[in-house]
Amino acid sequence: MKSNGKHHPDGKQPVPPFPIPVSEMRMRYLQLFTGAINDVLRFNYNMHASSLPAAFAPLREEMKMAGMAFTVKGGPDITTDGEFEMRAQMLEDLHQDSVVIWDCTGDTVTSQWGEVMTMAALKAGCRGALINGIRDTKAILTLDFPVFHKYKTSTGMLGRFRMYYYQKPIQIGEVIIHPGDWIFGDIDGAIAIPQAIAYDVLVAAEKIVHKEEGIKEMVESGMTPTEVVKNGGYF
Repeated sequence: MKSNGKHHPDGKQPVPPFPIPVSEMRMRYLQLFTGAINDVLRFNYNMHASSLPAAFAPLREEMKMAGMAFTVKGGPDITTDGEFEMRAQMLEDLHQDSVVIWDCTGDTVTSQWGEVMTMAALKAGCRGALINGIRDTKAILTLDFPVFHKYKTSTGMLGRFRMYYYQKPIQIGEVIIHPGDWIFGDIDGAIAIPQAIAYDVLVAAEKIVHKEEGIKEMVESGMTPTEVVKNGGYF
């Protein structure tokens, strides 16, 4: 079920190849917005398929999430043998500063996430979830856990949907996501950043945010759009 990637001695937390701690990367990512990250991936890396499907939206508009992808694959399935055990093991294997991201194979019927799973994820230090369906919505909101979802439903997944495996590459929409890639989400949706470039993308996106502060100052000063462009700005 789990990947064969390099792990800390406790067997749980991945060892990321970043020059700064994961916790610091996460806090810096949370100061960004998806548009800046998308621009870096498109213009600096020629990656035009990094945004997850637009149907995924935050449960609250102000919710943001950032962390290392913990991938789950599942689909519609009426079998139930071993389902609770696999689900429990997956929750135990969640690591600090992870974002659990589910490839649900197009399911539009069941909720794959609810209150108790949220509680377990929080205990593990998980920082968010991206999933097709949720239930126990009021409880999740009370727990203030960032969730990006497509729909809400009371239908649980047992006997209708099951997990197949986790911590292996998955594909959601156009995007292939590997365990340890970075996931960032805000009001404009969610985006995946390959682990190998996640730190460089962070630094480049921070420069965009800084530059756009200057552009906004030019606009507020009364410059015409043409003058803004002549001074290095853009719209």
